[in-house]
Amino acid sequence: MTAPANDTFVSHLVELRSRLLKAVVSVLAVFFVLFLYPGPSVIYDFLAQPMLASLPQGTRMIATGVITPFMVPVKVTLLTSFVIALPVVLYQAWAFIAPGLYIHEKRLALPLIFSSTLLFITGMAFSYFVVFKTVFHFIAAFAPESITPAPDIEAYLNFVMTMFIAFGITFEVPIAVVLLVKTGLTTVKKLREVRGYVIVGSFVIAAVVTPPDVISQFLLAGPLCLLYEVGIICANLIKKPDAIDIEQEA
Repeated sequence: MTAPANDTFVSHLVELRSRLLKAVVSVLAVFFVLFLYPGPSVIYDFLAQPMLASLPQGTRMIATGVITPFMVPVKVTLLTSFVIALPVVLYQAWAFIAPGLYIHEKRLALPLIFSSTLLFITGMAFSYFVVFKTVFHFIAAFAPESITPAPDIEAYLNFVMTMFIAFGITFEVPIAVVLLVKTGLTTVKKLREVRGYVIVGSFVIAAVVTPPDVISQFLLAGPLCLLYEVGIICANLIKKPDAIDIEQEA
């Protein structure tokens, strides 16, 4: 009895290693292409465009580290490669766990993987095209004339990554709501009852994650509350699978 269990465990480890290797190779392949064209410098310039547009005419960002001008664009290119290769990475994760899922779970998993990827990228795009432009111009207008802003590129990258992650996770709220209802952990009625607490919590989270200005806090808390309502609507449309159907699948 022990040998087959060990064989199964080893086979799962081999399968996991194979899936991880394919995911890493896909990211590195995209990174190699982006490194050659358009190049890390062009990618970083695109990422820095919202900040550069808010700086005074002729002002540029600075690099305080010795190797920072090289490492920061490379990090940005690697992160961009991961985002582009994210569908492949999620597919490898799906292919690893799919054999252990029921039929109704498989039907739900693929749409969730696709929608979660799309929502996360949408959150990043909202942060880049809306939040950065608004926040940076607000800060530039508020700064005294005696100060010449000169942001460090590594500090800017850390800020951008924090905002990308915050807004990417925020846009995943409908997926979380649907899963909570689908798994039976809560109901749509209870989610509607705690709507007030969610609104307060959204502004608390926004105050902690975003810079200390009212605009960025509203830009995070607003979509968070709206997406919570969208999640409730979607969860109300998706019915929980009948227990009899689950037993038949088993």
